[in-house]
Amino acid sequence: MTSAGTLHRIPTRPWRWVPWLVLSQLAVILTWVLAGWHWGLALMVASHALFMVPVFLPNSRFYAPVLSRLPDAGNRVWLTIDDGPGEQTPAVLDLLDRYQARATFFLVGERALAHPALVEEILRRGHDLGNHSYSHPQARFWRLGPGTMAAEIEGCQQALQTVSGRPVRWYRSVVGMTNPFVAPVLRKLGLVRVGWSARGYDGVGCTPDGVLARLLPDLRPGAIVLLHEGAAHGHNLAIIERVLQALDERGLKAELPAG
Repeated sequence: MTSAGTLHRIPTRPWRWVPWLVLSQLAVILTWVLAGWHWGLALMVASHALFMVPVFLPNSRFYAPVLSRLPDAGNRVWLTIDDGPGEQTPAVLDLLDRYQARATFFLVGERALAHPALVEEILRRGHDLGNHSYSHPQARFWRLGPGTMAAEIEGCQQALQTVSGRPVRWYRSVVGMTNPFVAPVLRKLGLVRVGWSARGYDGVGCTPDGVLARLLPDLRPGAIVLLHEGAAHGHNLAIIERVLQALDERGLKAELPAG
């Protein structure tokens, strides 16, 4: 296993972006006054993009540290499965058992409270849990304010601890989106933000062949693999099994980082 001590640290300066925001807007004002509105407007748009674009980049470190690959992994990868627990969870667990693989399940808090037996079964079979927000507000997660963001992350943390009896260490943003108000909550709860390095877009409409074509080129030692369960397209189990087969063929082991 890769030691958690070697993984990316918990945020230490969650508001480090604020001075850059202030300086950028002062530069906009000065440019507007000294060079005219045309240049000022262009710089204003560029400065806003600088602070907006990282929200939508899953592995951007602009607002919070993120772990996107495992260091010193040897022949290991980290399987991560988002959006459970749900009806497919038992079948996913059976697949993982069949291939002697371990995974971290990034769970939605309200779903965990609705299916506590599934959470217990995940742990009983030797897997791990991660925080994936309380209600998974996919369409608006990127624009949540500080209070609502804290409620989403803290609510999930409390739900998982209530069901499992233990705190979780890992956190993944909904759709990987991370706005300025994520890092303060991660620091408060001692959570490590986890991104990914291998993704096939299996959480949206897809075919297994299409997912594997996108994912397999990045399936190599140290990869953090993003998978989902319960998507409406119904292919998640087939996709997970083919990823597990590919790991076997490549001599890679799906193991958990030490927590």
